[in-house]
Formats: sequence, structure tokens, C-alpha cells
Amino acid sequence: MIVMNRRHDLPERIDSGLPMNDGKNKQAPRKKRFSYDYPRPSVTVDIVLVTREPKSRVLLIRRKDPPFAGKWAIPGGFIEMEETLEASARRELREETGLEVGDLIQLQTFGDPGRDPRGRTISVVFLAQVDPSQLKPQAADDAAAVGWHPLRKPPPLAFDHDKILTYARQRLEGK
Repeated sequence: MIVMNRRHDLPERIDSGLPMNDGKNKQAPRKKRFSYDYPRPSVTVDIVLVTREPKSRVLLIRRKDPPFAGKWAIPGGFIEMEETLEASARRELREETGLEVGDLIQLQTFGDPGRDPRGRTISVVFLAQVDPSQLKPQAADDAAAVGWHPLRKPPPLAFDHDKILTYARQRLEGK
């Protein structure tokens, strides 16, 4: 079975078999494990924060860990099993940037098979427009740095985040 290693968001294989209990040895209950007969994709969330300015900017993080260590990316990460998608988006934004924002709208889902070198990953992307003067982002968790970048001309990005930003820009422009 494949589970996500929360520290580095890397998949790892675990043994899903339970030990035999002959009735003589008492065992503590084990954490619930999931096992499936066929492969399952991982689900992530990404959060596009765009400024309300004449020349819009987007908040990006510089990745600390592989894949794409050192590259700029949209804040986001893997969902937890007991979270809603929006709660997961808010948690990831808070963990990586220290920010909490008001309204988030679900922008689009991205799921091309090759979008993540770690394996099949589907990302639900959220969008928020913000006043940057009201926010003080700080890099944390797996973000080495955080900063505002021009929405129309961001730096080279990790994963398929260039496609995500193009879609967000078109949506904001009403195209």
C-alpha cells in the first residue's frame, strides 16, 4: 500500500498485513490503514492568492524539499483523510505562509498524469483575491521563502503551476 510521508510529502510503501494474535498476547489497537486492489491517486490542494491591484501579483513559495527544491510554486500540499478540501487549503496556506484569508473559491481541478514526478496526483485549486497591505506572509514548513510575483510574468514554476496561473489569470480577466 502507498501512504504519504507527511514530513516530505513523499510516497512510501508500508506493510498492510496485521500480525496474527493467538489470543495469548494482548495487542494495542493499530491505526486504521487503507488497502485497495487497484492504484489510487493522491489528492492535493493549491491556493492561488492574487492581489487586488492594477498590476496583479500572486503569492508564491520557494520549495524547500524535492521535487523541485529551490523552484517557486503555488502554496499547497496533500489533503488529510479527515479534512474537507477547503479546510485542507486553509491549513496548507497557514502552514507554508502563516496567512489566513477570507473567501476562497474553488477555481479548477488539475490532474494530468505527469504533473507530479512523485506519482499520480490530482490537485483542487482555490483562488482568493487579497489586499497585500493587510498581509505579512512568512515562509514556514516546507517553504524556504515566500514572495509576491507579477501574475502576468511569474518566475519559472514547479509542477504544472504555470498552467494553473494562466487559468487563474484568464478567469480573473473574464475570458
